Amino acid sequence: MRQHDLTRQRSQSFGYVAADYDRFRPGPPDSSLEWLIPDGARQVIEIGAGTGALTRLLLARGLQVQAVEPDARMRDLLVTRAPGALVTAGRGEEIPAPDGAADVVIASSSWHWVDQERGVPEVARVLRPGGRFALLWSSPDRTLPWLRTLWAGGVPLTDEQIASRDAHRRDRHVVDLGDSGAFSEQERKRIAWERTMSRAELLGVIGTYSAVITMDPDARQRFFASMERFLDEDPATAGRETFDIPMRCLCWRSNRLPASLTGTAPSAGEGAS
Repeated sequence: MRQHDLTRQRSQSFGYVAADYDRFRPGPPDSSLEWLIPDGARQVIEIGAGTGALTRLLLARGLQVQAVEPDARMRDLLVTRAPGALVTAGRGEEIPAPDGAADVVIASSSWHWVDQERGVPEVARVLRPGGRFALLWSSPDRTLPWLRTLWAGGVPLTDEQIASRDAHRRDRHVVDLGDSGAFSEQERKRIAWERTMSRAELLGVIGTYSAVITMDPDARQRFFASMERFLDEDPATAGRETFDIPMRCLCWRSNRLPASLTGTAPSAGEGAS
């Protein structure tokens, strides 16, 4: 399978496990929004909203949220889990909103599925001048040795495999704003916290990742059996039913510059002077 075909297959896989995704996937920490959402923001467009973990945090802050999600199966849960949001079909490359509609465009653990060459101009289009483009990725911190091994199906990785997987994850967090000059300098912040998970919850989280969802049924069954054996046998996990899991949230932000600073023609939402 060609790489772009594999990416497309994986990006469209989450709806198959929508209920488990909603149940097990930990959302971002509320503290991340203190850094990501600017004072005075009201209108937010969320890209790849999934089943609404971030959406609910945004609504709790009194923000007006348009939650954009391409998968109908995820949207079915999203409308019930985040009833205060305007839920719409769409994707980062074609945002269903008029020019200059948003104070913030945000995406949680989904921007790496967007074609950035098409998605970045779309974000610039729907943001008001001075608006915030905000991204975050939240997950268990797999630099913990036993957690890294568990995530690999309970099979120890070589140094080369660890380096390759770490590089792949770093690449997913690279944001290419292009050369239009539409955005300010990128800023990044990392937030660490801890979450207690049961054995079932930890395995449930791993089961919501695209590489596992897209396994054939026999391979997935073997994968989970191997993880179960590892938890039973590894000294760090044997005999335990709950685990204190280190979590990390990688936060990224940049502001939409006015057209007068970028040298581009103003959008319909900016006007001209």
